[in-house]
Amino acid sequence: MTAWQEALHEPMRQVRQAWRDSPMPAFFTWWSGELSGLLPTRLRSAIAAGPHWYLLAAEPKGWSVRSSGGGEIHFIDGELDGAAQLAAFRRATASVAPGDLRVALVLPPGQVLRRQLSLPAAARSNLRQVAGYEIDRQTPFRPEQVHFGVRELRDVAAPTGKVMVEMAATPRGAVDPLLDRLITAGFAIDAVDTLKDDHRAGFNLLPPERRAQRVDRRRRMNLALAVGALVLAIAAMATWVHNRQSALDAMNAEVEDMRADAQKVSALRQRLTESAGAAGFLAQRKASTVSVLSVLDELTRRLPDDTWLERLTISNTGDLGFQGQSPTAAKLVDALKGARLIGEPSFQGTIATDPSSGKERFYMVAKVKPPATAPAPVQVKTAPTSASTGGKRAP
Repeated sequence: MTAWQEALHEPMRQVRQAWRDSPMPAFFTWWSGELSGLLPTRLRSAIAAGPHWYLLAAEPKGWSVRSSGGGEIHFIDGELDGAAQLAAFRRATASVAPGDLRVALVLPPGQVLRRQLSLPAAARSNLRQVAGYEIDRQTPFRPEQVHFGVRELRDVAAPTGKVMVEMAATPRGAVDPLLDRLITAGFAIDAVDTLKDDHRAGFNLLPPERRAQRVDRRRRMNLALAVGALVLAIAAMATWVHNRQSALDAMNAEVEDMRADAQKVSALRQRLTESAGAAGFLAQRKASTVSVLSVLDELTRRLPDDTWLERLTISNTGDLGFQGQSPTAAKLVDALKGARLIGEPSFQGTIATDPSSGKERFYMVAKVKPPATAPAPVQVKTAPTSASTGGKRAP
């Protein structure tokens, strides 16, 4: 046994013992039995195949071989050589697959000493080692003089905190020669036991190091199937996760496209709002602003025909300024009072007489009234069109 096998031996033994102590083996036995009852007989027989025990007993002139479940007893002549004895044994066990064959050397009940013991429940995980300390107390032999085995008595009531076991021991001198003969002939022995009502009593007196090392192909196949099922389950989960991630990525891409479209729509809506606002602003500005032509028309109607304008300015804030000449400039304020579009007329600076024309030069300022506050137009009596248009000049 390699170092890593030795390191794993004790933990694996504890795991196997914990499994045997749990209710799961009984449940799976019942469950598999119920399931196998639903299968056809031929298929059920193939699945039910497993370790099959054959009992090998020493006879005065050879060996007797029979199945542990009963049946025909085969005799192997002890006078034959080892190869012939092994061939006869293989013919007797030909109905069992080599991987399922298990061989137990059975001893007469008189050669085996059996004792029932009450051990602490903590000893259940290592019954063989604990029972080894009881050999010199329960038998007239020392531990190195016997082969022994121990089994738990599950059908016997035990005190609280105790476990009932049965120990069996047989002198090495009676067993080792038989084992040596069988091993020399090529037999692979899995257990040494005794009989109870023509069946195995359930012990294994053979030390672990002398037991046949068999490869359980069915267990390996089951392990491979379990690993394959685990891999398939992981692959199925990974596929599901991948599909979900792919769907999520596709959804995110669709959301991004929709977000881009929404941003375009929002930009268009913003441009539309801005355009509508600008159009509304212009319409409002147009509605709230007096045109220059209207102001000129108002001045033409209000100012006397002998008054001339040389300069006219209108600012964005509605300030009106105009400069000109008139024979009687002082009367111009009265002429502009009550105007629909012009309010607060006043002179800026002084009124001076122009030497060349002999008229008074003036500069007036006023406010242009918004259309909403402008009063209704007033009919002003004016001279004929030819005279009014020819009497004033506005650059």
